[in-house]
Parts: sequence; structure tokens; C-alpha cells
Amino acid sequence: MSSPGYRPTPAAASQLNLRGAVDLSSLRRPAAPPAQAPSASAEDGSPADGTPQGGGTGNAPLRVEATESNFQDLVQLSAQIPVLFLLWSRYAPESPAVLDAAERVVESYGGRLVLAAADVDTFPQLAQAFQAQAVPTAVAVVKGQPVPLFQGPADDEQIRSLVEELLKVAAANGVTGSIGDAAPVEDAEPAPLPPLHQAAIDAIEAGDYAGAAAAYKQALLEQPADADAKAGLAQVELMARLDKLSAPEAESLRDLAAKEPDNVQAQLSVADLDISGGHIDDAFRRIITFIGRNFGPERETARVRLLELFEVVGTQDERVAKARQGLARVLF
Repeated sequence: MSSPGYRPTPAAASQLNLRGAVDLSSLRRPAAPPAQAPSASAEDGSPADGTPQGGGTGNAPLRVEATESNFQDLVQLSAQIPVLFLLWSRYAPESPAVLDAAERVVESYGGRLVLAAADVDTFPQLAQAFQAQAVPTAVAVVKGQPVPLFQGPADDEQIRSLVEELLKVAAANGVTGSIGDAAPVEDAEPAPLPPLHQAAIDAIEAGDYAGAAAAYKQALLEQPADADAKAGLAQVELMARLDKLSAPEAESLRDLAAKEPDNVQAQLSVADLDISGGHIDDAFRRIITFIGRNFGPERETARVRLLELFEVVGTQDERVAKARQGLARVLF
């Protein structure tokens, strides 16, 4: 699920700049466990989010767990401090080492940048927001603009070299703050969620995906047109399926799917893995190919799953629109 490590040369590093190829404002905010972005320390010296995961200036946390709920807050923070998003997956063996290396490097800069660890298995839309093709992937954000850094394995030295270039880019764009003196991100009080949506979030936080699914299903029974509940249900069901898979099982499923192209469960399971790793087109293509080659109940099972994954990705996503056209071609 990852590519070979990338070590920047001076010429490559000098090409780092602000790029607008990815619209970070387009990330949807489905019902998901809320979390706060890092901000300046409180007056008593304790971190504003209450969960420090590293050292740094003012005791403020230099690592935060990125979610779909705090994503825009982190993008907003990037106007003051560069934010390094590290997209990782438990199905990518290189992820833990890269994440640890990134955390060590970020901590060594004393608050001049923040590490946002993004678990793409739990929050696949984070991978989609950055159009990540594999994990681990590192993308910095400066003034709301993505700065691609590397993909695949990387050690401390490689990451530090890129961070040095990143800080130069940030300084050239007037982003020279540190986490100890940055102004706190505005913490507007969110509007209360409908009771069943809140129940789903509470269940997700407790790791009770079945309970979250039940809450979303009840919400759809009461309001069949509830788009957020429909998307939330698709996402939590994907999370539940992925939660049952270990890394060795995931690799075995890929082998099985390659050997048995007409095994519907193997194909759908690998499509789930591809979605979680940001391989959206691959996942859609796999299921559409299966549908085009099979008939009967298994074909319908695959079609229904594909529609659910459309909800996970977001029905307005251009990759979904392209996949809908492909589905229509094999169905009619």
C-alpha cells in the first residue's frame, strides 16, 4: 500500500512551494468523533485540548490526532504555524516507524510546526482530501495550501531535510509563529446534533460501531432523506468491517482476490482496504469489473456495496461521478 521512500535532493527540495491543486475546504464533515486542534496553552500552562502528546514550547501539544471534525481548524491554524499531516494506516507496515520519526523531528523544532496524525482507516476522507495515492504520506499545509512532502518510508534525516525546506517556504509566506505564542484557533460552539446523530458519535467514541450503525438506521427510519445519516451509516459500517481485519488477514485477502476474481466477498473486502488507503479509483474499478462479469445475487451485493462506498467518499466527488458512469455501462 505504499511506494518506495523518497529522499529529497537539493534540487527537489527547492521546488517545494504553495500549491493549490487540492481544495482542502471541500472536505465534508459527516458525524464523527469530535476532537480539537492544538492551540496556545491555557493560562495555567495546561494544553488547550487537554491531551498533550509531545513536548514543545509552552507545554502545548505538538502532535494532534487529525479527524474530519478538526480538519478545518488545523487548516486554519496553518496560517500561523505549518501543520504537517502524516497520513497513516495500520495496514501499511511502514506507518508506525514513519509516524514516530515525524513526531521526533517535529518535537525537535520546539513548536515551529505541528504534527497532525491522520488515521485513514478511521477517517478515509482525510486521504481523499489530499488525494493520497498510498500511505504513509506526508503533506504539509501552509496558509491553507497543501505542500506535498513525501510518500512511503522515510527516516529522521529525510524528514528533517524536508522540514527545513518547508520552514523556508513558510517564512517566505509570512508563517513564522510557534505553538507557544500562536493565537488560539477560534472555538465556536457547534450547533447541537440531532439526538440520534449524537448517539452515533458517542457509540463511535466507545468503539461500538454496531451501536452507531443502529442509531443511524433509526435516524433514517424517522427521516429517510437524512443525507448525513446515510453517509454516517456507510462510514461506520466500513469502519466496522475494517476493524475486524488484522494486517496479515488483509494481505491474505488481497492474495485471495487475485486468485479468485469472482469471489464477491474477497473483492469487496479488498475494495474496503483500497478505500481506507485512499485508492478510491482502484476500489471502484474493482467492484465495477466484478459487476460486469457476474450476474445474480452476488452482482446485486456488489452493486449495493458500491453505492455505500459512494456515500463514504462523498456523492459530489468527481471520482464517484466517473464510477457512476462506469457502473451504468456494465449494467445497461
